[in-house]
Amino acid sequence: MGDNNLLSIPPTFLDEVPGLADALADEPLNRVAASFPAASLPWALLAQQARTHGNYVNAYAYARTGYHRGLDALRRHGWKGQGPIPWSHEPNRGFLLSLFELGKAAELIGEADEVDRVHTFLTDSDPSVIDAILADEAAHAPGTETIVIRGIN
Repeated sequence: MGDNNLLSIPPTFLDEVPGLADALADEPLNRVAASFPAASLPWALLAQQARTHGNYVNAYAYARTGYHRGLDALRRHGWKGQGPIPWSHEPNRGFLLSLFELGKAAELIGEADEVDRVHTFLTDSDPSVIDAILADEAAHAPGTETIVIRGIN
């Protein structure tokens, strides 16, 4: 990592997990993660959910699980520890989102060194991934019109 001369290394494209999209649409995240434990995406979404609810240690654990499951999948697809992992390829997003959430959770629990390593890994995997994830988060954030502020009378 950190070389940025990855043009000669072919990108890694993970396979779609059959049934995962339907399960995510129909079932609670905990059940999806239990039904698809090797898939990174449910773990990433659990991490995201835990982080937004202030459960930073849980977020870290979920993200680390998704990250390690993703590393296993990448290695099965010939990844040798470096090279592009494009965000544009939808099945790669579970791993990349797990890695992103790992960095966020690491920051929240004070793991500064890990934050730096995660940032480097993300940008080496796909230079556009952080901006893409942040844009996706912003697009799915509740609008301010849904927030009600009540004062004390």
